[in-house]
Amino acid sequence: MQQKESLEALYRAHHERGKRYGYLFCHGSRGPYLQKWIGTGKKVLDLGCRDGMLTEFYAQGNTVLGADIDKKALGLAKNRLGIETLWLDLNQEWPFAEGSFDVIVACEIMEHLFYMDSFLEKVNASLKPGGQFIGSVPNAFRVRNRMKFLLGREYETDPTHVRQFSVGKLQNILLKTFKEAEVIPIQGKILPFLRVSSKSPAALNRLFGKDLLWRAKAFD
Repeated sequence: MQQKESLEALYRAHHERGKRYGYLFCHGSRGPYLQKWIGTGKKVLDLGCRDGMLTEFYAQGNTVLGADIDKKALGLAKNRLGIETLWLDLNQEWPFAEGSFDVIVACEIMEHLFYMDSFLEKVNASLKPGGQFIGSVPNAFRVRNRMKFLLGREYETDPTHVRQFSVGKLQNILLKTFKEAEVIPIQGKILPFLRVSSKSPAALNRLFGKDLLWRAKAFD
């Protein structure tokens, strides 16, 4: 419990220092995707829900359990959305039964985890047959980060990140556990007047996308 409390204090300080309460990474670009993919009438586990800013896109019409290490964030999510919440340390705890959820969401989570393979196995086990695992991670190998590296600058400035992902690496990892996996680079600019989008060439999106959004399907 002491270790969990210490981790909670670290993340709360990180969120407060970075003004992350009320903040939505990528300015909500992930929201419409999640809303469409999840639909309604689903039982959803939202891992790392923080204060529910992204959860808000799909909470209505679904039964959502929001889990996070930051108790302050959980309180904000519960007050805003009225969802059930759970204080959880994903590196040590997994209190969910097999086949419990139609959808498990883990946006901006896997870059923080030490035991990723074990985590994915637990996610898969807790999904109903054919259920969806949806999430996102930063695109660590986008051109902007590569340029920083060439210039001798740190490209990873978040002290809570312990893993880095590219499109190919992420897809290969997901396909070890799940039946299908689609990875979509989002946000970012290819040129000042050309943004990453579904209309842009896929090769350019991989190089310039700021975030990598995915949906994977469990075996039936």
